[in-house]
Amino acid sequence: MTTKNNELSLEQREELLGTLKARFEKNMNRHEGLKWAKVQDKLETNIEKLWSLHEMEATDGEPDVVGYDQQTGEYVFYDCSAESPKGRRSICYDREALESRKKHKPENSAMDMAAAMGIEMLTEEQYREFQKLGNFDLKSSSWVKTPDHIRNLGGAIFCDRRYDTVFVYHNGAESYYAARGFRGSLRV
Repeated sequence: MTTKNNELSLEQREELLGTLKARFEKNMNRHEGLKWAKVQDKLETNIEKLWSLHEMEATDGEPDVVGYDQQTGEYVFYDCSAESPKGRRSICYDREALESRKKHKPENSAMDMAAAMGIEMLTEEQYREFQKLGNFDLKSSSWVKTPDHIRNLGGAIFCDRRYDTVFVYHNGAESYYAARGFRGSLRV
């Protein structure tokens, strides 16, 4: 459910902040030592970022704080839904892959959706670090940002967790599956 002009109403902002606060407090293991009041202050002084968090929430990403960058002073949010966000599945990797399909095109691509939402796709390294916070993607998989040398050869990579292990796989970038989406990150 996108909003017009990338702006949220006061009611939408308050509802989103309430949702984020409840998730933050319920999952303290993801951000030990951080205080919600400071996160909220940062969000309220960067309200344009609330729109991106709203889009993450609206596509079932369940964004939550997973870290704080001491050098930049930014809080880092990731999609923390148990499975790859439902509102971002059945998509190929990028625009080039989408345009290469002659039949049965998906509605969108992961890279295009991330850009439209104002977020970044997780890298393989970020995905592996994220999996240390819990057990995610036990039944689904998530596209991750693919290195140029792989993408230039027509491939793309995705990750999941099976057998208590994080796996990295490859596919043609134009492929798409009902259980594959992508996870995003946002720095505020």
